[in-house]
Amino acid sequence: MGTTSPLLRSPCAVANSLDIVGDKWSLLVVRDLLQGKRTYKELADSPERIPTNILADRLRRLEDAGIVGSAPYQQRPVRYAYTLTAKGKDLGDVLLAFVRWGKRHIPGTIVLGKAEPKTGFATRKSAPRRASSNRNPGSRSSPKADR
Repeated sequence: MGTTSPLLRSPCAVANSLDIVGDKWSLLVVRDLLQGKRTYKELADSPERIPTNILADRLRRLEDAGIVGSAPYQQRPVRYAYTLTAKGKDLGDVLLAFVRWGKRHIPGTIVLGKAEPKTGFATRKSAPRRASSNRNPGSRSSPKADR
């Protein structure tokens, strides 16, 4: 479906899907884009506090896979807005399956952004953000980011 690269492990649809979005962070980035986040800063400020170097890598990988698109919204410095492609939006069904499974089998889980009947909006204390020692905006591995 649009890719000409060889399959990495096998022709198994599950294995190949996991090769693209099966890490700890990719589906969380997709979740946030589905919920309306668009900028690098908005994505970095998610409750899970994805380290900036990993966020940059995941955005690049998701863009290379045709799941995310980007367009500049500011020129100096250049900053990008991220959106899901049709291929990326199709992952919404996958995330919905995760939501259903998690709510059913993991006590205390919620849908972020939804009000809980007894406690109001969900709040989660997250660990302080770790400082990244390899933040070099001029390096080749630097993302299209707005910091």
